[in-house]
Amino acid sequence: MLRLIRLVRLFCLVGLVGRLALIGLLVVAVGCASNRRFGTADHAAVTALLDKQAAAWNAGDLDAFMAGYAKTRSLIFTSGSKVRRGWEETRAKYQARYGNDPATMGHLAFEILEVQALGADGAVVLGRWTLTETAEAGSGVFSVVFERQNGEWKVVHDHTSSDPAE
Repeated sequence: MLRLIRLVRLFCLVGLVGRLALIGLLVVAVGCASNRRFGTADHAAVTALLDKQAAAWNAGDLDAFMAGYAKTRSLIFTSGSKVRRGWEETRAKYQARYGNDPATMGHLAFEILEVQALGADGAVVLGRWTLTETAEAGSGVFSVVFERQNGEWKVVHDHTSSDPAE
């Protein structure tokens, strides 16, 4: 009770500007406290994006496939012991290797092994990929980091490895 009385006295002493500042701080503190969590809808959205990417790949639509990636210079893509940075460089590498045609891109399938939340706006997906019906056929594992950006999930980091040749 004594604390409440002291708080009321302080509130009365600080004047109008002080009260407005205290109210502003309270509003900011309440606004920053979010109850949002990575839930089943987020899990479904992330896996749906990977399904959409595979469908775009299989249709020979490289641009639709790349729409799942964050279109930024900070995108990181690693494969074949190479680190590529940025959406443009990543797209250029895909274009050079696979073209933009179902005949050269082949058929891509993903197997999702695990989706791990990284807070409310991030996730890591671990999976396997298989590419068939192309001269570039192969399989391997991947881990991709997703980030919610402006309400949409985007890949911000992709690490893809190929299985050893048999």
